[in-house]
Amino acid sequence: MTQVQGSVVSVNDECCAGADCELMPKHEAEELATVLRALADPTRVRLLQYLAESALGTACACHLPDALGITQPTLSHHMRKLHDAGLVERERRGRWVHYTVRPEALARVRSFLDLPVSGVRERCC
Repeated sequence: MTQVQGSVVSVNDECCAGADCELMPKHEAEELATVLRALADPTRVRLLQYLAESALGTACACHLPDALGITQPTLSHHMRKLHDAGLVERERRGRWVHYTVRPEALARVRSFLDLPVSGVRERCC
């Protein structure tokens, strides 16, 4: 072992082989990051869960503020983030907007989170 500026470096410093797959295309990574940022807020997670468990995965905006204890402007802000991330669709019905969960958007997140972790026991580093 050798000490370099306060850290310990192994004399047998090896470089592990990387993955033998292609990196995710940049635009796909950016889209996924947008979805993950939208899901990083507890209020938006609660909203998405509420919508998903509503009849047909749809709920009227008139019910959401009271159900979640938030104001209408706060609801609009959070729903815009979920919509812009592609997690929900909105449809105007008269004076109210109805929001519906987009299951295919959640499938992308599930797929990403279910990445295989290969070679955990066989790490070279």
